[in-house]
Amino acid sequence: MFLIDPGNPNELTKYLRRKEWITDDETIVTLDKAGDGNMNCVLRADTGKRKIIIKQSRGYVEKYPQVAAPANRVVIEGSFYRKISPQIKISQMMPELLGIDEENNIMLLEDLGDAKDYTFLYDRKEGLSDTEIIKLVSYLDELHNQVKKLKEDTTLSNREMKLLNHEHIFNYPFQANNGFNLDTVEDGLQAISMPYKTDSLLKKKLEGLGALYLSEGAYLLHGDFYPGSWLKAKAGIKIIDAEFCFYGLREFDLGVMIAHLYFSGLDETVLPLIKKNYTAFNELDIEVLDGFTGAEIMRRLLGLAQLPLKLTLAERGQLVEKGYQLVMK
Repeated sequence: MFLIDPGNPNELTKYLRRKEWITDDETIVTLDKAGDGNMNCVLRADTGKRKIIIKQSRGYVEKYPQVAAPANRVVIEGSFYRKISPQIKISQMMPELLGIDEENNIMLLEDLGDAKDYTFLYDRKEGLSDTEIIKLVSYLDELHNQVKKLKEDTTLSNREMKLLNHEHIFNYPFQANNGFNLDTVEDGLQAISMPYKTDSLLKKKLEGLGALYLSEGAYLLHGDFYPGSWLKAKAGIKIIDAEFCFYGLREFDLGVMIAHLYFSGLDETVLPLIKKNYTAFNELDIEVLDGFTGAEIMRRLLGLAQLPLKLTLAERGQLVEKGYQLVMK
């Protein structure tokens, strides 16, 4: 098993040459971390002739090594890129897949150049334009309605990643004694969380939503459609990090997106814009959509997958309650 060592560009150069992903006259000149992602080892390599993105998944979460994760998630993501490749509108919004090494769980991707992810939205100093919102919604619209599962497709069932995500969305954040002291995030947040963590009706609703999340569906989902997976590039919005992809319910992708619009300070006034530009919106189950939105809001505030939010304790409490009301509708 070849493990990428960010501190050893010479070994990585040799590996890339063996894979014929770079030529014999190319040598990695600089090797830097690409972005602030949590899940994987993602590096930008400059060979002097070009820049490429190298991504490896391991048997744990890169940011939280104590959290186990399916080691082959990059291989699943590679299958996603292959699946969407015939759909020009979708594939043009994502980097090009240049190579996949299934044995070592390594993927080579096009470097999208000078770009930043949209986590700056959480500062609430800069928002999304209507054009950007329409672009994001249109991506989901094309993905969900052009890449349907017409036959059994186990390559993208992604069961292990779904189970990991299920735990951290619908279960772990709502355990009263999960070992994560929320006061380390914001003093007083632990006390705010306790009424929700001991609410049996809430847990019953979350159990039902979790079962829907784990169920098989006909629509290909990105699976983690939030600002950390959106890039602001010179060529416009680009979408990355589809390792949580699976065939499921369309409401999940949309619910996650809407939840993060709330975190970004946007309110219900954007919902008509989403409804107008998602062509199958009237086919959706609004109760399920609201439930997924609320669950994502609550888990991001009360769970391990924290966001770089610039919120007061009171504002966090208000958002937790907003999520609760959406789940309990």
